[in-house]
Amino acid sequence: MKKIILSSDSTSDLSKELMSKYQIFTLPLYIHLDNKEYKDMIDIDANFIYKYFDEHKVLPKTSAPSVGDYLRHFGNWNYDEYEIIHVSIGSSLSSSYQNAVIAAEELGNVHVIDSKSLSTGSGLLLLIARDMIEDGKNTDEIVEEITRLTDKLNVSFVIDSITYLREGGRLSALRAFGANVLNIKPSISVSNKDHGKMNVGKKYRGKIDVVVNKYITDTLSNDENIDKRIVSLTHSGATEEQIQNCINAIKENCDFEEILVNKASSTIASHCGYNTFGLIFFNK
Repeated sequence: MKKIILSSDSTSDLSKELMSKYQIFTLPLYIHLDNKEYKDMIDIDANFIYKYFDEHKVLPKTSAPSVGDYLRHFGNWNYDEYEIIHVSIGSSLSSSYQNAVIAAEELGNVHVIDSKSLSTGSGLLLLIARDMIEDGKNTDEIVEEITRLTDKLNVSFVIDSITYLREGGRLSALRAFGANVLNIKPSISVSNKDHGKMNVGKKYRGKIDVVVNKYITDTLSNDENIDKRIVSLTHSGATEEQIQNCINAIKENCDFEEILVNKASSTIASHCGYNTFGLIFFNK
């Protein structure tokens, strides 16, 4: 039986420690900033983007790996010895999925899954896949189960400032001005029905630490429908105190077996800005 390799793009937002522990191989998206090209989480990180924007008021553009990039990435594993399961950022958010599919069709030993999500939505799918490999499941069983779980993902974020959304062209200047004046901090929900499309959810007002507590309480209020195996708290550069406060709030609202803490990649951070907090888990 062929060995199974797990692969993702850099937006899966799992820590380097988890990537190493679970043997997940990543292909970076590209970050374009002032005519320079960087590889996500290799040549650039979120802190560089924040600092650059504060000093120059310029945000990066992002782009997907090319078909050629995927061919080279997947080509690291011999067809006769390996099968590759690749979990991609939602197909409505990036051409990464389509490019991976084109490469997979040429190679034949690659199974590409549309996470219908972003950030650690993809990451949690990969962790489940690794557990299934350890349990001796074959490729078809894993692909079927991970594909099923894409519709069970619950992915949302709350954003401190809409500046990055506005500057990135995802929010009109008028709406951004109104939100800033009213100190509104929107939550963003990710729709797996729309393959990762982002929608504005509940709108909060006040300081981010207070807002995050309200957001966590609201998000975990219907705990009867929550799969309590695992949750990821994903942030874009929080302090240790903020992280611990979030963990405490999660524990107060839902008894998860495992709480992971992950930091957003440069690609994700360039669209949401700092002081963004997300909860990612599965529904039953």
